[in-house]
Amino acid sequence: MLDAFAKVVSQADSRGEFLSNEQLDALSNMVKEGNKRLDTVNRITSNASQIVTDAARALFEEQPQLIAPGGNAYTNRRMAACLRDMEIILRYVTYSMIAGDASVLDDRCLNGLRETYQALGTPGSSVAVGVQKMKDTAIKMANDPNGITKGDCSQLMSELGGYFDRAAAAVA
Repeated sequence: MLDAFAKVVSQADSRGEFLSNEQLDALSNMVKEGNKRLDTVNRITSNASQIVTDAARALFEEQPQLIAPGGNAYTNRRMAACLRDMEIILRYVTYSMIAGDASVLDDRCLNGLRETYQALGTPGSSVAVGVQKMKDTAIKMANDPNGITKGDCSQLMSELGGYFDRAAAAVA
């Protein structure tokens, strides 16, 4: 896993080049936006249980067959596994957000996840819906302007949404 800074330096080093003005500007902008990025991650981390619970509740209301006898989230053990998986995805989304790079999400969470769900008979499309519901709640919470660094956060919210979209696409 590389953060945005290490990734840019590694790429320039492999080409034997100095950092370009565009790369330096992008990194400088990331530093300027650092407090907003930290606020976003802190907001999600502080509300992780609520994000997962709300997403799961909405998913099971839409797809009650998942919690019905024979469903993939039927029994306490399966429900707990479902909530655990949603929490893990959310956690890796926050790691990507703080690093400004999706490689940790891809490498440590998403690679092979679809195949695992297929092997277990878990409907990937339902997992993807749950991830999208977490996205909606997380963005709403992270975008609340109360008690955080002031400024336009539209680019950060777009980035955050992209990490959730990446996770949903990986399991669908």
